[in-house]
Amino acid sequence: MQESFDGRCLREVADKVEVHLDTVEQWVAIFKLRGIAGLLRKPWTLNDEKQKEVEQKIKNLNALIHQSPSLYGINRTSWRTEDLAAVYSKVYGVVLTRSTVWNYLQRQGYRFRKAKEVLTSPDPKFREKLDKITSILNNLKPDDRFFSIDEMGSCGIRAKVGWSYTEPGEQKTVKAHQKAKAYIICTAALELTTNQVTHFYSRAKNTDEMIKLMEVLIEQYRGMRKIYLSWDAASWHASSKLKERIKEVSARAYRKEHGTPAVELAPLPASAQFLNVIESVFSGLAKAVLHNSDYKGADDCKQAIDRYFSERNAYYLKYPKRAGKRIWGKELVPAKFSPDQNCKDPRVRFNGKKKSQALKKPVNN
Repeated sequence: MQESFDGRCLREVADKVEVHLDTVEQWVAIFKLRGIAGLLRKPWTLNDEKQKEVEQKIKNLNALIHQSPSLYGINRTSWRTEDLAAVYSKVYGVVLTRSTVWNYLQRQGYRFRKAKEVLTSPDPKFREKLDKITSILNNLKPDDRFFSIDEMGSCGIRAKVGWSYTEPGEQKTVKAHQKAKAYIICTAALELTTNQVTHFYSRAKNTDEMIKLMEVLIEQYRGMRKIYLSWDAASWHASSKLKERIKEVSARAYRKEHGTPAVELAPLPASAQFLNVIESVFSGLAKAVLHNSDYKGADDCKQAIDRYFSERNAYYLKYPKRAGKRIWGKELVPAKFSPDQNCKDPRVRFNGKKKSQALKKPVNN
């Protein structure tokens, strides 16, 4: 308003605030009649139809931000709001302004941060791999099972910070530098159709542990036709030794003798941990039994993790229709695969260090 009364062209004002010229002219007229009070926005709510439209736009926007701008002909390594607005309009045929895009991103908790937390995948085969996983899930048969797989840790057993109720004036403190009492790695698989977690503890992250998990799953799911294993692009998830073992157990003669299902890989795109559904489960686990903890050793910590997964599995067996609700330590997203959600919580660090640093520590099994 001040700029318009200072003589600035109303069209320039409209361009600056990204609204139509007629809207600015209406604002000026209202201001002259009723002052600033007339411009204050009155409380209002969206009807159900409009609310669904907004939710769909947010889902579409999340799906876009998970992909690299270069896939849409933009010569940048990260998204800008103006680029997202332009691409959204081109892809979905609906015009979104920069301010609307920014508003939707803020509502989802997105912030512009350093590259280590950017929710995009540089994988040139991103769409191809995503389409394959989506196709598998859309055509999953009753005797098929799909697993989201990853390793949590290594996790240092030490006093950890976290939220808790405190008395007035009380301030809990945790030493910044502590020697870990032990380290653990939890290898786990989340079955998406039943929301059941299978887990065990590993001494390292390598091919042998992945073969062990695969063999545990085919024994646990005897009688199924096929199981799909989906995980990130870590080298031990795609080794020749692992692929050879999968070929062996998927052979007709082996399956007939042991009554086990065939195994097929459905790898995620590179740097796409935000699509790995089990990351959300790990986030809920960390908030429930790791944050604000001070376990005496590895055994105490493992007991808490075992109980967490046992209770979670029991709940979803009893209430299968509720699978995906944000319970058990407030998991980030529903336990289902979707390209428009972020399963990885960048605030959750199991060892207080980067993953690469944590792997250098010895692990107590």
